[in-house]
Amino acid sequence: MKRGLWFLTFIVIFGCSSDDNMEVEADNQKEEQVEETPLSENNMTAIVPCENGMAGIYPCNGYDLVAHITLGEMSAEEGNDIWGWTDAESGKEYALMGLDNGTAFIDISDAVKPVFLGKLPTATSSSPWRDVKIYGDFAYIVSEANGHGVQVFDLKKLQNVSNPPQVFSADGRYTALGNAHNIVINEASGFAYPVGTDRDDQFNGGVHFLNLENPIAPALAGGWGLNGYTHDAQVITYNGPDNTYVGSEIFVGANEDQVVVVDISDKNAPVTLANLPYPNIGYTHQGWFTEDHRYFILGDELDEVRQGFRTRTLIFDMLDLDNPVLHYTYLGPTNAIDHNGYVLGDEFFLANYTAGVRVLDITEIEGKTIIEKAFFDTYPANNNTQFAGVWSVYPYFESGNIIISDINSGFFIIQKSN
Repeated sequence: MKRGLWFLTFIVIFGCSSDDNMEVEADNQKEEQVEETPLSENNMTAIVPCENGMAGIYPCNGYDLVAHITLGEMSAEEGNDIWGWTDAESGKEYALMGLDNGTAFIDISDAVKPVFLGKLPTATSSSPWRDVKIYGDFAYIVSEANGHGVQVFDLKKLQNVSNPPQVFSADGRYTALGNAHNIVINEASGFAYPVGTDRDDQFNGGVHFLNLENPIAPALAGGWGLNGYTHDAQVITYNGPDNTYVGSEIFVGANEDQVVVVDISDKNAPVTLANLPYPNIGYTHQGWFTEDHRYFILGDELDEVRQGFRTRTLIFDMLDLDNPVLHYTYLGPTNAIDHNGYVLGDEFFLANYTAGVRVLDITEIEGKTIIEKAFFDTYPANNNTQFAGVWSVYPYFESGNIIISDINSGFFIIQKSN
């Protein structure tokens, strides 16, 4: 989600033009959405199948409800980011969910009966924006909270929690930056990349390069900010069709009004490869490569708000990293706002706010055919164009369990229907 849970809150706080009427409208919308969102039953003990388009109170197609933990059970008021960790020693799967006041850790090894192990409190103050990623057995957490920096948490502490829920403490903290909107990690290179930092810092709110050779004590190794504020990004060790850059570390940033492609292999001398404008820009939010690194799938968070599109997803052909082109534009079935999206094989899992998680079949992406094949909607009240419902989704567990963070209703586990 962009800085500011609602666009005009973002504008007022961070110095662009303001519109008080829209800010008030957004605040009213927040109050409305909390009241409208029904909660599922607590203490679920069995999978709720998707039958006749519903899994209990939740609209669905092709996915069953496995479990749900409410925000109240995690002593929080709002949810945000989510990621996952699999313990290599035990094979157990864990969910890491961002909350307004900290980060929750949930043992999902028995997915029907997940265990809320406890929470790492925010380093400073509460904030609606928190992001978490992992490197090996460590979690790295940033927030928009002033002075938060990067918290480092040793995930192996989750192996033996005897009396949950516990209040955990951080194992390290990088404080050479204050707030950050997001953090990206390339586990192949061993670097973390906080983005969306202060616009007036040494990298203009772009990206900081943190070396994780010592996982507990990240070390600054440079940065890049020639195109200003980076809201979100993906960093990969490139292995795609452009032979010039195979083996290079490539940064693709969502920079508010454009996509940027940068070769950051040499941390002392990043090289900008391309800037990608596209039609009807609202707010360039977040994107993800297909697994063959041929296409980049991008979401714009405000085009539904500003231009009235149905959920719009833009696909760029990255055959030539120096000259990517807009390949295709997919419009979803609702007017809900798109948020974070992730690729797994031939599927794209899109966190679609009030429309829940939408699963797109991208098998025929080259032929410009994308089809919605399934969905699970944790916000059954409506599919309106508003900032409520699903913030993010993590589809990468080997078990096939998919975890979801909902701003209003907390944590969900879903799985494909039989």
